[in-house]
Amino acid sequence: MKPSDWHLTCAIQALTTGGIIAYPTEAVWGLGCDPWNVLAVDKILELKQRPMYKGLILVASQWSQFEPLTAALTKQQIEQLNASWPGPNTWLIPDPQDWVPLWIKGQHTSVALRVSAHPLVAALCDHFNGPIVSTSANLAGCEPARSRSQIDLTFGDQLDYVIDGELGQNKQPSQVKDLVSGQIIRPA
Repeated sequence: MKPSDWHLTCAIQALTTGGIIAYPTEAVWGLGCDPWNVLAVDKILELKQRPMYKGLILVASQWSQFEPLTAALTKQQIEQLNASWPGPNTWLIPDPQDWVPLWIKGQHTSVALRVSAHPLVAALCDHFNGPIVSTSANLAGCEPARSRSQIDLTFGDQLDYVIDGELGQNKQPSQVKDLVSGQIIRPA
């Protein structure tokens, strides 16, 4: 189900003014913000009680929204990404030019990226004209929210906008895999 234009406008307004939004993803509810706004990222980390060094995932509607990161990739790596996106696959991709800010990458030299097949997530990124932060809506160490009521109970009025919608069909958050080594960091 795609969100109405009004709901998308409200969510995008929150993102562009440094706000934090909650939205359904493929498996769990997520929190999002503008990844280039350090104050917004700090607010998400504070809400989640998550340290910055762990890093955050960026989600996009199409992988061209990550284009500055593709220059250093091999043809085989690009084919691997194309075969898994859009979908519930998060890849750790090298960022040799430091296109992604430190407050997103944390202590890592790579960045976690996903191109979502979820229609609401894709619509958010399309209307925002680029990737957004996508981190599970939960306090660090707790189970991610799987309903709007859990969002309300956990975060109350601390969010700038909650965009309603249905979760996707996945039972678990996306698999995280290192593009260079092939190592699975988090199983699906």
